Amino acid sequence: MFEKLVEYAKVNNQIDPELYPKYDVKRGLRNEDGSGVLVGLTKISDVTGYEKKDGVFTPLDGRLAYRGIKIEDIVEAISKENRHGFEEIIFLLLFGKLPNWEELEYFNELMVSNRDLAVNFTNDVILHFPSNDIMNKLARSVLVLYALDKKADDISIENVLRQSVGLIAKFPSIVAYAYHARRHYFKGKDLILRNQNPDYSAAENFLYMLREDGNFTKLEADTLDILLILHAEHGGGNNSSFTVHVVTSSGTDTYSAISAGIGSLKGPLHGGANKSVMAMMKDIKDNVKDWEDEEEVKDYLKLILERKAFDGMGVIYGLGHAIYTKSDPRTVILKKKARELAKDKKRMDEFKLYETIEQLGPEVFYEVKKSNKVITANVDFYSGFVYHCLDIPKELYTPLFAMGRIPGWCAHRIEELISGKKIIRPAYAHVGDFIPYTEIDKRI
Repeated sequence: MFEKLVEYAKVNNQIDPELYPKYDVKRGLRNEDGSGVLVGLTKISDVTGYEKKDGVFTPLDGRLAYRGIKIEDIVEAISKENRHGFEEIIFLLLFGKLPNWEELEYFNELMVSNRDLAVNFTNDVILHFPSNDIMNKLARSVLVLYALDKKADDISIENVLRQSVGLIAKFPSIVAYAYHARRHYFKGKDLILRNQNPDYSAAENFLYMLREDGNFTKLEADTLDILLILHAEHGGGNNSSFTVHVVTSSGTDTYSAISAGIGSLKGPLHGGANKSVMAMMKDIKDNVKDWEDEEEVKDYLKLILERKAFDGMGVIYGLGHAIYTKSDPRTVILKKKARELAKDKKRMDEFKLYETIEQLGPEVFYEVKKSNKVITANVDFYSGFVYHCLDIPKELYTPLFAMGRIPGWCAHRIEELISGKKIIRPAYAHVGDFIPYTEIDKRI
């Protein structure tokens, strides 16, 4: 009987694809040329990869700026000063300005003081109800934090900022403990839970809590700090940030809005792209005998695009982006760290294979797809490789993305509360038939 019900659902929810252009529906909130439908305004970040003028679409070098400051300038300055900058970027996104030393010192202390979870939270919420999926555990933990907040439904900006700082600070603890719980209950490994180190930055503290021995190198911590910065924000139109905008516009609480963002990021089409890249690269490494032979690599990429190899989807994962065309500024930055790590971990042969695919991919795409679309490697192309070099399990790739992105989510929530002030409610056109009600005894 259930199979029959499933068939009913499939048949009665199928919409003729030809109806979408007939009603001028912007599927995926995208215009016909692939650009996004403008649904809001933001001062938080700028994401640019093309120019549209008089209907002409012109590819541009990618630009990402946080509160008007280019991401490459941020990373270069922080690296030059030989310090970690994720906390500074959280401040920038939430409050709209770079902190001075006094403000940064205060904010760092505020973050550290909010890291610890409530008494028995780890035991009662994380250990007693472990999940095989850490994003699922992260979302559930956020919703439990609602129950522990006496002002959970207060959406005043002062209170939302308090809640935001608390959530951002606690995410690494929840992710690390959820991973160890999963490792213990589902893999039969020893349970290792380590307390916070208040002297460590967010990146250092996470590696300290994650590793069995608590050890990490400076290069590893520096790289993770940059990854968190690169993932911190990417405009209001990406799926998870837009989700936070939509849910926030209803007037709901911070915990509900952030858990909705987590649910969005959990989707493989959004937060799981780097895992797809890693799976594809494993397949390529297994099937291409000579990684330095560009023709052999090119031939296998063609098979992937022709749906004759790998997962049959016809996609070279990590190439192409909804906005970036000629370049992704995050990729340019991350590639430099990937090269450093590859040298340090003695994996330069693998890094060079990534470079070869990055170089040949657009050419193969043009030859197979017969498309002149300008594509480039996106941040997911190298992020999985970097995570792997950092000995971070693949189960943590998307949760790490969430750790980086929550400052952006919180910033967009605050912006929506202050400037949105209208519930987001787009339209859907009804295209079904109108039929009379049939009495139950006369139904087939």
